[in-house]
Amino acid sequence: QVQLMESGGGSVQPGGSLRLSCAAAGFTSSVSCMAWFRQIPGKEREGVASMDSNGDTTYADSEKGRFTISRDNAKNTLYLQMNNLKPEDPGTYFCAADEATTYCDSGFDTIGGYAYWGQGIQVTVSA
Repeated sequence: QVQLMESGGGSVQPGGSLRLSCAAAGFTSSVSCMAWFRQIPGKEREGVASMDSNGDTTYADSEKGRFTISRDNAKNTLYLQMNNLKPEDPGTYFCAADEATTYCDSGFDTIGGYAYWGQGIQVTVSA
């Protein structure tokens, strides 16, 4: 059974940092594409960043320069380092994965492109 488990969320002040982790388990083949999404209540889930198994990354424009996605293939773990957090960054952050890379670059924010999702973890930014 495939599982994605996020950790590392919490509450920080504006300008602070958080590092999210996503541990993947149960995959019988390589996980070609992994990504982070964010959802705010009342809004659609939006892509934050993605990374394929070759290490190629794609970011949403608003996160470029502040967020860094990385993965440890040996540990089957995806990370999201979030720096200089802003009041517009809070939400529920979801880890997503798929064995294909069809949507891993220019279409990385395509929700339907990922077969597997974590349960989400909360990030709050407040003074």
